[in-house]
Amino acid sequence: MFAIPGKQAVTLTPAAATRIRTLMDQAGHKGLRLGIKKGGCAGMEYTMEYAADVNPLDEVVEQEGARVMIAPMAQMFLFGTQIDYEETLLHTGFKFNNPNVVEACGCGESIKFG
Repeated sequence: MFAIPGKQAVTLTPAAATRIRTLMDQAGHKGLRLGIKKGGCAGMEYTMEYAADVNPLDEVVEQEGARVMIAPMAQMFLFGTQIDYEETLLHTGFKFNNPNVVEACGCGESIKFG
């Protein structure tokens, strides 16, 4: 696929790994599958869903006991992304620090790639 030997497609902060492990344990899933779809005011949106199994074409990232699968069509867009999890007064959720994004909407849900 688009992976560079010896380098993970995405990295997880300790907070993201902890949250993903918790979700995996609570629901008994194999991990979370990440993807990209058309939509939002900037043109593209991240998708996240529970994964009951590993698709043979997924890029699998395992870090600190957490497992993330990247859908084939999203791999080139997510390469180099750091995934964080934050809890604040106004927002609780995953945050994508993606070097491939050239524009994002104000809410941070919609992105554009260059």
